[in-house]
Amino acid sequence: MAELVKDKESGVAAAGGGEMDIEHSRTFLEARSEEELLSGIKKEVEAGRLPPNVAAGMEEFYRNYKNAIFQSGDPAAAETVLSNMAVALDLMLLDVKDPFVFQPYHKALREPFDYYMFGQNYIRPLIDFRNSYVGNHSLFYEIEEKLKQGHNVVLFSNHQTEADPAVIALLLEKTNPHIAENLIYVAGDRVITDPLCKPFSMGRNLICVYSKKHMFDVPELADMKRKANIRSLKEMALLLRTGSKLVWIAPSGGRDRPDPVTGEWNPAPFDSSSVDNMRRLIESSGAPGHMYPLALLCYDIMPPPSKVEKEIGERRIISFHGAGLSVAPEIAANCEKSEEVKDVYTQALYKSVTEQYNVLKSAIHGKQGLEASTAGIALSQPWN
Repeated sequence: MAELVKDKESGVAAAGGGEMDIEHSRTFLEARSEEELLSGIKKEVEAGRLPPNVAAGMEEFYRNYKNAIFQSGDPAAAETVLSNMAVALDLMLLDVKDPFVFQPYHKALREPFDYYMFGQNYIRPLIDFRNSYVGNHSLFYEIEEKLKQGHNVVLFSNHQTEADPAVIALLLEKTNPHIAENLIYVAGDRVITDPLCKPFSMGRNLICVYSKKHMFDVPELADMKRKANIRSLKEMALLLRTGSKLVWIAPSGGRDRPDPVTGEWNPAPFDSSSVDNMRRLIESSGAPGHMYPLALLCYDIMPPPSKVEKEIGERRIISFHGAGLSVAPEIAANCEKSEEVKDVYTQALYKSVTEQYNVLKSAIHGKQGLEASTAGIALSQPWN
């Protein structure tokens, strides 16, 4: 993180394309204590450079992150919190001052400031790697080989938190850095509009879309959102034609939520039209394509609100916890294209994701660890 701070101080490309002035960066990057960070937030509000509602979110973000890092028992927790939050708050302030505008296809910003490594370094201390697992790790090598051969690969996954991209990358960064750094995420508009989330999104490769769940939040904007989604689909088609692309998509259209009665978390049902749209894009790309079911379990680290919210600016609850990632063998689509066949294929993907999720849940929440492995899902800790 020290290198990131140094990069920021030397002059980072600002969100609008210019250079950040030194006066801006001093507010948070030169803070040497919690008191200086928090007083910096108040100072920016008083100067009229930070809206009070965003400032309140930043302060809550800081306190929740601090509590989570201290849960880890790391003797360097105080230093980690201060350095990571100084950069995070600075980037958030920068985006309020000069908002970054995401294009339909956004390529991760790696220089002069490395937003990807910022996100990795921020989320890494939240993961309890001793209680984290990867299922069928060998299949990630298989996926890498297909990418080297010019093939396209799609990962149909459940979606748990805003931190999902970082969790996936962190669980694979030591053994499969190509996947970790080159994965393209189909992302909803909320992660590219919320100023507390945007700096993390800037470090990921994204195809930006409007989720069906929020299409009619503001009815008069629905037509604009549909047109924007069409542009994003065209960008996706162009990318896939070049081959060697790896795409992550959550066909549920949003994050998983706990059952309102039992409180249990399970993957949200997949939408067959989303799956079929992706299948058609793969098949029309001209390059060989493969579709794999992927499961994620990481909601404890940064759970979403219990219900879908219309307003931007949700509360961020953060914890130190184990996480899980699993992939199953690819499932080939049937050549027949009837609605019934589409539904059957979607259910096959969803069933696999759910089965993998339950194994991860037994390993992490059920405390079974590697013993939770099954005949079809072999758990490991590839970072050890």
